[in-house]
Amino acid sequence: MGRLGSFASLKYLVIIETGSTSFGAYLPDLPGCVAAAETRREVRKLIREGIELHIHALRAAGEPVRAPMSKSELVRIRAA
Repeated sequence: MGRLGSFASLKYLVIIETGSTSFGAYLPDLPGCVAAAETRREVRKLIREGIELHIHALRAAGEPVRAPMSKSELVRIRAA
């Protein structure tokens, strides 16, 4: 988990989950950075803003910013 420079370009994995009436988003690499909204488009906008605010707050507090580490992969299985 390295410390990132002030102007590093970052690309984080965002998990978007569909609920019965809304969407939620979070990042495995930035614990506590979450968003919820009524539409997928809105949750994507909010999580992007949340990431920027989260990183800004970490830096302002002198805390390390976790480098993006998570990757995704789809796994196909045969349903029983």
